[in-house]
Amino acid sequence: MSETAEKINLLGLSPAKMEAFFADLGEKKFRAQQMLKWIHQYGEADFGKMTNMSKGLRAKLAEVSEISLPEVIYDKTSKDGTRKWVMRMAGGSSVETVYIPEKERGTLCVSSQIGCSLDCSFCSTGKQGFNRDLSAAEIIGQVYVAAMAFHEPGERRERKITNVVMMGMGEPLLNFDNVVDAMALMMEDNAYGLSKRRVTLSTSGVVPMIDKLATVTDVSLAISLHAPNDELRNQLVPLNKKYPIKTLLESVNRYLSGLPDRRKATIEYTLIDGVNDELEHAEQLAQLMKQVPCKINLIPFNPFPNSGYKRPSNNRTYRFRDHLINAGHIVTIRSTRGDDIDAACGQLVGKVEDRTRRSAKYINAVQLDDSDNQSEARH
Repeated sequence: MSETAEKINLLGLSPAKMEAFFADLGEKKFRAQQMLKWIHQYGEADFGKMTNMSKGLRAKLAEVSEISLPEVIYDKTSKDGTRKWVMRMAGGSSVETVYIPEKERGTLCVSSQIGCSLDCSFCSTGKQGFNRDLSAAEIIGQVYVAAMAFHEPGERRERKITNVVMMGMGEPLLNFDNVVDAMALMMEDNAYGLSKRRVTLSTSGVVPMIDKLATVTDVSLAISLHAPNDELRNQLVPLNKKYPIKTLLESVNRYLSGLPDRRKATIEYTLIDGVNDELEHAEQLAQLMKQVPCKINLIPFNPFPNSGYKRPSNNRTYRFRDHLINAGHIVTIRSTRGDDIDAACGQLVGKVEDRTRRSAKYINAVQLDDSDNQSEARH
């Protein structure tokens, strides 16, 4: 191997790609299983310590490959136990990953892109603009960092992470191949061993990719809906102009019908005071969701600077929930976790070297609004 040739990062290789890698080296398939265990279960990044492989193979591995891990630049735990990591990626931008502990499970919220190209109006990430897709290694690297944070190096990791949700920064289906490879590792017995029911991909509704997803995996599906009609959803989720609600829900039903069990989709609905939390919206949502086997997750809006939106009162939130329940739906209200470390839903921003220039436009718009408000105050 020449000195200029780029080494293969084994961290992000799916089980199938790991087998292909070792086949190219003239090795048997079981070497892939050994490597997956060393990396993802024991947290070992030093080939020299992989003692069930020959010295010759270890030398060859060091020559052609590496196990390159994310750089953690921030690690803080909230007063409620929520933990947030900020990880710097190649190029200098960073992403955020959040672990939410509960009584019977621990959920990790993982990012798929640096920034986001969709620009949903109520999401802080969207205001940061977009830089690039994360590689499979950068996606699974977030799971690796979180999993290894709960055990000593060299020991088999404890099972602290029971669920992974692709709900962090970015739209997962716009980084399809890398996300699918990372999720395959999450569900691999020799890696993280999560059930397909406990790995959830959340999408704003990239319809062709939902259909494509059904051909390669059977993870759980969540839909970021946030509005019960196209007119309102066009404002909140601009992607709706391309894939309106009817088209989106048809694709969700196709995905669910292809699953081997009777799983439901999760419908995510961020409640914004005076925008989408009226009883008429609840009634529209109740009727709309009769078309889809689902459970509805209400998310009271988590404020961020200059968003222009407000969190609804508890009374309005409960009124909205009760209307849906009375209509026969399964409804939960997502409790706000980690807001003291800006780890709540919709607050993840990382550090994005914005290629879309959206962040600059957003900042300029905010400055103009502030200037107008100050001018009105003076008069």
